Amino acid sequence: MQAKLGVAVVGVGMLGRRHAENLRRHVPEAQLLAVCDSSRSRSLEVAADLEVEQATDRLEEILDRKDIQAVVIATPSKFHAEQIEALARAGKHIFCEKPLALSLAQADLALAAVGAAGVQLQIGFMRRYDPGYAAAFRRIEAGEIGEPVIFKSVGRDRQPPPVSFFEGGVNGTLFSDAAIHDFDLARWMMSDEVGAVHAYAGVLACPELARFDDVDAALVNLRFARGGIGNIETFRKSSYGYDIRTEILGTRGAVQVGYLQQTPFQVLTSTGIAHDVVEHWLVRFADAYLAELRDFVRSIRSDAPVRVNGKDGRQALAVALAAEQSYRQAGPVALD
Repeated sequence: MQAKLGVAVVGVGMLGRRHAENLRRHVPEAQLLAVCDSSRSRSLEVAADLEVEQATDRLEEILDRKDIQAVVIATPSKFHAEQIEALARAGKHIFCEKPLALSLAQADLALAAVGAAGVQLQIGFMRRYDPGYAAAFRRIEAGEIGEPVIFKSVGRDRQPPPVSFFEGGVNGTLFSDAAIHDFDLARWMMSDEVGAVHAYAGVLACPELARFDDVDAALVNLRFARGGIGNIETFRKSSYGYDIRTEILGTRGAVQVGYLQQTPFQVLTSTGIAHDVVEHWLVRFADAYLAELRDFVRSIRSDAPVRVNGKDGRQALAVALAAEQSYRQAGPVALD
């Protein structure tokens, strides 16, 4: 086991900043040495707040530092693949937020660079580290519900991201940005690959998204390689809360994961019953975001394989792209 792992974070927007905070304050085996962002003022602000020695807007400054062994990528999706390639060539281990890339060609180039450099790449599918999802997977793996045969998942944001998030197509579409989490869960919890998809989608609640050629709602039916079936719902604007739920039915039972209520507290009056709701993904998956980084650092320091690797990223991306193709062609799409 080596000394503290020298780490940098590239992209310190909302999620990147949370990763930086976790590394700085809650992962004692890591030492956050630098933050990098295309906005120099933002990188300077985060570095000052977290007392990090280096703030930069140039990735090259991160590549040149020998004391930085690993880098967390939390930039817009469009830049993930090229940054993975650059970091791999520099010999850095990489934690990259989803998606791995916005095309399979880009993903394959990134994975080839990782393989050639002999570095590790972990993809940020944090739901695998959520206590509820992790416990459900263990129960399925232990055979408690028999053979999994049906997968159902719901992912609803309370409100869509700001309009600036969609500009330029740098963050992908609903399929590759949001639903990809559920596509990863489907592969992981069913222990099977998706063999075909049939997607329906539209702009139903957020008319401003039409000009970005994106959608705000989607239903994707799945067929798995071993014959199982599934359904995924993704929606940008529930209005009531951040609602993430999953159910896996097996030949001898089922498991259900997810909750809407944040605290076990209700108010009962003559006007009705009320309780709070989960409002944001940083709140719902706070523990998972920390756990995945702790696991990444532990894997690198102990020279153990990461648990969510580049292949997982590529496979989930392949399903997301097939689902978008299905929606646009109005028909089912088979995957290799």
